[in-house]
Amino acid sequence: MKNTLFAILLMAGFSACSLNAEEAVLTPAPLPEATWQKLPRWRGFNLLNRFSIDWSNRLFTEDDFRLISEQGFNFVRLPLDYRTYVKDGDWLKFNEEVLGNIDQAVEWGKKHGIHVNVNLHRAPGYCINAPKEAKDLWTDPEAQKVCAKHWALFAKRYKGRPNREVSFNLFNEPIGVDNANYAKVVAVMCRAIRKEDPDRLILCDGNEAGMKPVPELIPLKVAQCTRGYQPFGITHYKVPWVAGSSEMAAPLWPAVKIVKFLYGEMKPEYQAPWTLEGKFLKKSTLRIHVDTVSQEAELRVKADGKVILSKDLKCAGGTGEWKEAVWKEEWKIFQNVYDKNYSAVIPAGTRKVEVSVAKGDWMTFTELEIRPEGGAPVTYKPTVLDWGVKPGPLYLGSDGLPDPGRNLDAVDRVWLQKQFIDPWKALEAQGVGVMVGEWGVYNKTPHDVTLRFEEDCLKNWQEAGWGWALWNYTGDFGPLDSKRNDVTYEEWQGHQLDRKMLEILQRY
Repeated sequence: MKNTLFAILLMAGFSACSLNAEEAVLTPAPLPEATWQKLPRWRGFNLLNRFSIDWSNRLFTEDDFRLISEQGFNFVRLPLDYRTYVKDGDWLKFNEEVLGNIDQAVEWGKKHGIHVNVNLHRAPGYCINAPKEAKDLWTDPEAQKVCAKHWALFAKRYKGRPNREVSFNLFNEPIGVDNANYAKVVAVMCRAIRKEDPDRLILCDGNEAGMKPVPELIPLKVAQCTRGYQPFGITHYKVPWVAGSSEMAAPLWPAVKIVKFLYGEMKPEYQAPWTLEGKFLKKSTLRIHVDTVSQEAELRVKADGKVILSKDLKCAGGTGEWKEAVWKEEWKIFQNVYDKNYSAVIPAGTRKVEVSVAKGDWMTFTELEIRPEGGAPVTYKPTVLDWGVKPGPLYLGSDGLPDPGRNLDAVDRVWLQKQFIDPWKALEAQGVGVMVGEWGVYNKTPHDVTLRFEEDCLKNWQEAGWGWALWNYTGDFGPLDSKRNDVTYEEWQGHQLDRKMLEILQRY
């Protein structure tokens, strides 16, 4: 048994200081060198101990680093809420006791052969999560100055440590800022860090919540991080912090591609009709449930090229056809929640139905139902909730259901590669290191779907040569204590271990 364990640990990246397997003392393998042009294929987890002053504000512990290392991983990201290490809510007064615990985490990383990536998940002036910061980092000079002081503080504390041990990830998932302004703010932080520690490795998340590469950052000599939360309907199924998640279609993987967003002429790069192709033997009623409309959108439905529904959906304040008027300050527009059904009649014999936003910005829908005269309805719900994905054709069989033999435009591993890896490979080809800073699947997605999806992601990233950090290690997305109701857990080191998930993570 000891020989078997010894062999497994060697394969996981440990080295032995004794040739006697019965008495071998195992030490972590040396960490790889890291540069902004080429990141190692780090593999590991986000540790959420200082993630939120409100509900996750506790000490980092050596036990996590030991367990992660013993399981063969070599990376942790520390997403920090700056409010956890300042005093009395004053963003210019620092709590040395808390900062000392972060320092200790960096030391444990070195001891256990784990690279530590320090991230300001909530930075002075910006966080993707509520509550919104009082000052806006992207536009407010004071917020930028304070944030630069925070990064200078960390740069001074870890000055001289090799980049194979420590790196900085400036902000988590920027939104509401264009690439040019994002790059300007990153430049301020880089200057502050490099004044204290000229060679520190800096990573920046892509724009639009980490989804889009930012070529404007290349002159700043920073690596970039993408995300692995696509399709959102799989990774965030029934998460309590996403509105409408409880109404998502039950996730499948692979799945037929049904896109939630329909785009108008204001988004020409994404505009395309969603088509249903097959023979509608009977006259049928089409019902589409419109969810959100941005500014204005003309919902148009055609049957064999003839318009059977045209509805102008225009947003404003106050009351109207919508359920709720929603003003988006960052874009100075209304994006109203309609939560409303619209119907059309499909003539018998129709072979092609097109659903589109013919004019305007964009809209989303939650379901589309087709009810043949005298028959049972067939309901379609979006399987792709992500922004910027063009709809494609859905081929129907004689039963009115998707024809598996013809629906080649599937949501699968190849789709993930084309949509979410190829654009980043283009950035990488310009000499920029890339990794997946966060990814994972919430615990309400069926376990078999989760494992198939995660393995396809990992295969893609292995082929791309990218490292990754699962969100999280212990908790709803992780292999430990995830509280899934369809997993037989294993008692392990005081935790409930999802062995199947762990083995897939270790494999890639």
